[in-house]
Amino acid sequence: MGSVRSLYIKRAAREFIEKYHDRFSTDFRHNSEALNQILKIESKPMRNRIAGYISTLMKQEKEA
Repeated sequence: MGSVRSLYIKRAAREFIEKYHDRFSTDFRHNSEALNQILKIESKPMRNRIAGYISTLMKQEKEA
């Protein structure tokens, strides 16, 4: 069973992928650092959730 993510996390991750697709990969740490460079997110847990979902979306894209 997968983890449940809020709609705002999903929306933010999809918007970042649309705008900065070349900066993200399937690696969580790389995505977390890329988010720090793109945007100053004050909340570390929110940044980590977005980075994790971006990693998941990139893995799904790679498999398809």
